[in-house]
Amino acid sequence: MFKNLKLNTLLLFIPLTSLVFCFNTPKNDDEKMSTIMVSVKNTLSYLHYSPKTINDAYSKDVYKHYFEMVDSSKRYFLQSDMDEFAKHETKLDDYLNQGDLTFYKLTVDRLYQRVDEIDKITQDILSKPINLNEDETLILEPKIKKNAKNQAELSQEWKKYIKYNILQEMESLTAKEEMQKEKKDSVQKFNLKDTIKLEILTPEAKRIKATSEVKDLVTDTFRRFKKRNKMDWFTVYMNAYTEVFDPHTNYYSPKNKEDFDTQFTGKVIGIGAIIQEKRGYLYLGALTIGAPAWKSKQLSEGDKILKVRSKPGLDAVNVVGMLSDEAVRLIRGEKGTKVTLTVEKKDKSIKEVTMTREEVAIEDTFARSIIVNAPDGKKYGLINLPSFNADFADAKGRNASDDIKNEILKLKPQNVDGIILDLRNNGGGSLTEVGDIMGLFINAGPYVQVKDGNGKVQTLKNKTNAPIWTGPLLIMQNELSASASEILAGAMQDYGRAVILGSPQSFGKGTVQTFVDLNRFLNTTDDFGSLKLTIQKFYRITGESTQRKGIESDIKMKDFFTYAEIGERYDDYALAWDKIPAVPFQALNTFSVQALQKGIEARLANNKNYQLIQESAQWKEKLDKEETISLEQSKFNEVMQARKAQIKKFKGLDKFNNGLKFTLNPDEAIREKTDEPFTKKTENWTKNLQRDLYLQEAVTVVGEMK
Repeated sequence: MFKNLKLNTLLLFIPLTSLVFCFNTPKNDDEKMSTIMVSVKNTLSYLHYSPKTINDAYSKDVYKHYFEMVDSSKRYFLQSDMDEFAKHETKLDDYLNQGDLTFYKLTVDRLYQRVDEIDKITQDILSKPINLNEDETLILEPKIKKNAKNQAELSQEWKKYIKYNILQEMESLTAKEEMQKEKKDSVQKFNLKDTIKLEILTPEAKRIKATSEVKDLVTDTFRRFKKRNKMDWFTVYMNAYTEVFDPHTNYYSPKNKEDFDTQFTGKVIGIGAIIQEKRGYLYLGALTIGAPAWKSKQLSEGDKILKVRSKPGLDAVNVVGMLSDEAVRLIRGEKGTKVTLTVEKKDKSIKEVTMTREEVAIEDTFARSIIVNAPDGKKYGLINLPSFNADFADAKGRNASDDIKNEILKLKPQNVDGIILDLRNNGGGSLTEVGDIMGLFINAGPYVQVKDGNGKVQTLKNKTNAPIWTGPLLIMQNELSASASEILAGAMQDYGRAVILGSPQSFGKGTVQTFVDLNRFLNTTDDFGSLKLTIQKFYRITGESTQRKGIESDIKMKDFFTYAEIGERYDDYALAWDKIPAVPFQALNTFSVQALQKGIEARLANNKNYQLIQESAQWKEKLDKEETISLEQSKFNEVMQARKAQIKKFKGLDKFNNGLKFTLNPDEAIREKTDEPFTKKTENWTKNLQRDLYLQEAVTVVGEMK
């Protein structure tokens, strides 16, 4: 399920060998794609950490990976298509060397042909009564599934898929009814004001409504599919080649690179509004407080976007039916420039609103802290770090280390007894930020070793001898903590500066990437995109690679991800684990991990909620591995009833409260009074923190650290 999970890259900016591949300026898209292919091949061969031989064996791997990306469910291509494609299985290496688009064009043209045919097939299926009482079975596991032999089989497969979605939607409607009934019963039980309108649909009405919902879903899916630019599929095709080198080497088209930069820096130049797509129309979502859309006082969440004028003097572009990412690119632009939106308000009036684009921070990217009040009266600081963000283009831009420093400086005046740094779900980011963050907690010293493809090893060091927090420190991690998260956790563990609590091991991404603009090798001003390229591996100061193995927690607590196939070790093309000599460093030995382990083992052995989480996680993983499901309504309902009974068993986890209380830092308490979206996010965050059993244990452990 999680095998192809993509994580934020870990960047180390270093000078690259000067290479020039001379090409004439392409005249059309075909020539451009051909040029990109050869340029990608040359860049991979010369600059990748562990270049592969471009031969027939490589071609077979690319072929396999490509179809896992394009039609993993085997729902589009016929067996006759696959037989035809198979003739090219050992030729993909030659096509890459020559910039030959034969295979790409054959498969993508056929994909669009099949999508057109399936669109008509599904419309026909949905125009007639659908019998939900036939004894049919849908195969869920692609590995045991076969491509349809002909159009009749393809139609039958899509009919099954539609039935499955209708049955699921009917089940969803039933679940909503049950939830409403529970709320109504609760309201009546406690004699509260009853404003809940209970609408119970008949089975037939439910079937009709579910069918209508699925029809809209399928129609919209194909509409979106057909609007995708064929260049988008070329990006997928190129990534089949790059990801066989290793899973973190990827081709980025210009627009993909723009999206990556936005995520990495945590900022975007625009109007500060989410753009949502629904049934062919675009709507404004939540508006960021203080951003241009909010400041205009003329726009509201739910406004339908009709047109966008990206620059004064240009014609407005009709965005009805446009994909949301295309509209977003019209709305974004250079700081200080104007953009005009024509919107339809909820009262059907039409407004034209002109705004000046500004830099808008994506706050969910940045560190945030809160004070945790433990039952024993002690206070602890919790700092959540979603990513190791950095803005290399702007000297005044935000970065993770400065954010962490600011949060510590907020917590210290509150006299916290310890700090918990939460790196769960943190996929990494900038390598340079690790050393700077380390310097906030410990004196100068090495924190990571980096080895390039030639075997040259470089040791990176934190050079700061002025830590601002020297008290107890605990780092939380899980299976999704990767890359820079693992370097920081590993270094702090090696020095004995922090206790690592969480999943048995982290993700295991021990490789370093950098972006290489393909234009630098080409004699052209066109934008050919970039290659995110693995150029180095990193190692702990003990000499051990984190690749595949990750960081082993001092205090191990299994979670929902522990039983799933998450991590570098599950990827067929991940680089291997190895070891190099250690570098000298001075461990602190400030606390006994063994004593802390003993305490938590005793607590967890008697913790019913923790045991229930394990049982729930194992059950959910078992569900994910189910290979088939019955589409006969009564049998399907039996399966759903059995699942509901199991879910009911785990219902208590939703009501779990760890007994911790939370206090905002003074500056955030002030902000909460005027910033409604921030207040809502804070409420949701603290609710989740109160349900966090792992945080409860983290607080206990950090309180025991001496």
